Amino acid sequence: MDNFITAVAAILYFASIAMIVPGVVNQTGIKTKAVFGSAVLALVFHAWLLSDLIFHRNGQNLSILNVASLTSFIVSCLMTASMFKARLWFLLPIVYSFSAINLVIAKVVPNTFITHLENNSTLLIHISFALFSYSTLCIGALYSIQLAWLDHKLKKKKSLAINPNLPPLLRVERHMFNIIVVGNALLTCTLITGFWFLTDMFTDGNAHKGILSFIAWVVYCILLWGHYQQGWRGKKVTWLSVIGAILLTLAYFGSRFVKEFILS
Repeated sequence: MDNFITAVAAILYFASIAMIVPGVVNQTGIKTKAVFGSAVLALVFHAWLLSDLIFHRNGQNLSILNVASLTSFIVSCLMTASMFKARLWFLLPIVYSFSAINLVIAKVVPNTFITHLENNSTLLIHISFALFSYSTLCIGALYSIQLAWLDHKLKKKKSLAINPNLPPLLRVERHMFNIIVVGNALLTCTLITGFWFLTDMFTDGNAHKGILSFIAWVVYCILLWGHYQQGWRGKKVTWLSVIGAILLTLAYFGSRFVKEFILS
């Protein structure tokens, strides 16, 4: 049954992509309602698969692949909910591709990391903040990449050729900074709950997570300070946003990848 669910979810994601890409490339109309319907169904099947992969009788399987698939699911949900208002047609094919690939890999590659969140509510709170902060800041990084691309087209005197399906530059910039503000606030809560609730946050096996997460938090604070106090825009903002997302990726998935795949 899980194989069927995986196949249907992946097909629906790629169907959404297939309806978006021609409109972005050829500057034609996009069947927005069809895209939305296909994406919502894909998310339903994705959630169904995640429930089977994560929840077990003896605990929760929060393996690196399941967490990656859960993160891509959260990002896809948030982006799908905003597709009409924010005109995210440039970013959605990227997001849906990652979701489809992650769910297939999570199903095909056996991987286990059992934990017991039902017995540790404080850990559940910390993990929830971590998942949503990482997902939100990844969306911010995607926005920064879109912003850099739109800015490049404008500087190349191609403003008239910009696809009408794409949002205005200033709107993308405003949304990006709003997203990063929210994401950094969630990251702040992640660090506070980690320091407060986790006694092993700076042990040998976990120290790099806290250190890299804190460095990422500093990067985002510098980015926001530079924008709101110094008027930073353009490449500097894009690079800082991407660097912050990379640091969080290394913090959240680096050691898990080594432990679950290389060392095992």
